[in-house]
Amino acid sequence: MTPAPGQPQDSKTAVAAATGWMHTARFLTTAPKLEFLPAVEVPEIAFVGRSNAGKSTCINTLTQQKRLAFASKTPGRTQSINLFALGKQGVTDAILADLPGYGYAAVPKQDKLRWQQVMANYLVTRENLKAVVLMCDPRHGITELDEILLEVIRPRVEQGLKFLLLLTKADKLNRSEQAKALSIARLQAGGGEVKLFSALKKQGVEETSLLLWQWAHPDSE
Repeated sequence: MTPAPGQPQDSKTAVAAATGWMHTARFLTTAPKLEFLPAVEVPEIAFVGRSNAGKSTCINTLTQQKRLAFASKTPGRTQSINLFALGKQGVTDAILADLPGYGYAAVPKQDKLRWQQVMANYLVTRENLKAVVLMCDPRHGITELDEILLEVIRPRVEQGLKFLLLLTKADKLNRSEQAKALSIARLQAGGGEVKLFSALKKQGVEETSLLLWQWAHPDSE
């Protein structure tokens, strides 16, 4: 395929283009219910995970912005889907969707059940959803709630939905522990991508940015 104008020509320029693209992220809208989400045609990438998996920190690190994704002091309190537009010069070519964290004990059971249903409906029915990034603390591994989410998206993954299992807080593990966590996660990811990530050490930032850029621009491959 002939490279499109401005398409990265080698690995260094590809990474630079991807990280620069992630830095263009800006707040688009927030939706307390699915019906409030705007109908858009550009690729959407959803970030999901337990309330203590470091989701907001991960998004802020990838976009090189300190407070793009709001990290509540009380995990589990954010109960809306937040959308962030990506693309230079005012042109939106992809969207990041920050879904509410799940599994935090202090949230009332009724709210938990409601949001589990909202998230499941989103993951099953959102037409422009092209990829899901599941964040997991490798010290705790895949939890029962994570497994439920994986089951929800499995049919769409089999139909081509991209999936990345991101092992956050990797700096908490030594090298042998990281290698073991990767091996276990690859068995659980059902053929999806698995990467180590550390906001503190900036580990996995470039690789993850490049992967998301490629997923959002499949015609530029």
